[in-house]
Amino acid sequence: MEAASSKRTITVAHSPDSDDAFMFYGLATNKLETNGLKFEHTLKDIQSLNEDAKNGVFDVTAISFHAYAYISDKYALLPHGASIGDKYGPILVSREQRKPEEIPNMKIAVPGELTSAFLALRIYNQDFEYVVVPFDEIIDTVKKGKADAGLLIHEGQLFYKQIGLDKVLDLGEWWFEKTGLPLPMGGNVIKRDLGEELMQKVSKCLHKSIKYSLDNREDAMAYAMQFARDMPPELADRFVAMWVNDLTLDYGERGRKSVRRLLDEGFEKGIIPHKVEVEFAD
Repeated sequence: MEAASSKRTITVAHSPDSDDAFMFYGLATNKLETNGLKFEHTLKDIQSLNEDAKNGVFDVTAISFHAYAYISDKYALLPHGASIGDKYGPILVSREQRKPEEIPNMKIAVPGELTSAFLALRIYNQDFEYVVVPFDEIIDTVKKGKADAGLLIHEGQLFYKQIGLDKVLDLGEWWFEKTGLPLPMGGNVIKRDLGEELMQKVSKCLHKSIKYSLDNREDAMAYAMQFARDMPPELADRFVAMWVNDLTLDYGERGRKSVRRLLDEGFEKGIIPHKVEVEFAD
């Protein structure tokens, strides 16, 4: 008992999505040696996580890269755990066929002002009206005609066609054509005040967890399915494969460059009020 109570607790927050669940499988189910660290998991939607990060609530948290612009004084980016879309990304959809040139005449349902999807859309075009809607209600909002278009993150990107919606723009495709880079959506950050040594220790455990899941994909998927919001297994599998991949294990130079480019463009377009120094906790 005494040994257990002397463990250092690290609070970790991430979204209740199958891709995050897949990533944290090894840690959440105590499959890994954690070198005296105890991980306490909290699950919240990405908009809430972004807001909590501004207040420094958790030691480690998943965030949108857009939100990083406002919390980089408190947190550093971990060198792994990112969701980065290579030639794909958030998709703008509508009921009727619409062209990207029509965006200024649209009212668009978006999943949150601090999401990277919203930042990318505003880098593309800032002249539209928008309404913030929880990400899992965006499809309904568009189908009911409460918005002209909706910005889909998460699994809606995979099945919007089956439910009769039309693609206006894939931001990941557009970003790749524009920059030659993948489009970074979200990453994991760690509190700077944990200190260098503890940050490295935590980082190693999280990296181990992602690698463990990729090496034990079937078991990790079985665990992640409980967070898949009634998605059929093959769809959940595609979704996880899109957002947990080699770039998740390590950003590499391309991944890091993409994060800097996204935040630089946000600053240059006047969306982010200051230049952001992107720092990784290596």
